[in-house]
Amino acid sequence: MSTTGQVYVNAHIRGRVQGVGYRAWTEATALERGLEGWVRNRRDGAVEALFAGSSSVVAAMVEACRHGPPGARVDAVEEIAARADLLAMRRPGELFSVLGTV
Repeated sequence: MSTTGQVYVNAHIRGRVQGVGYRAWTEATALERGLEGWVRNRRDGAVEALFAGSSSVVAAMVEACRHGPPGARVDAVEEIAARADLLAMRRPGELFSVLGTV
């Protein structure tokens, strides 16, 4: 946790999470909750996201990721404590970015 009261969580979401609008849903849901961060597909079929915000809001977002958008089937969500510098991966001027596949 940072001294600003923000927490940073890197989430790896596995299941049927690509080709179902999961990244767009994550971006919209995170922005609705006032979170910063990013989301991207991974070549292994997972979706990876970084969430930054208050611990309760980040925890609620990770919980929402366990369900995802209609059409998704989430098998597992792994949470990893992250560093604030990972926010620099966002596109300039964006609070939350959809990034390219890695």
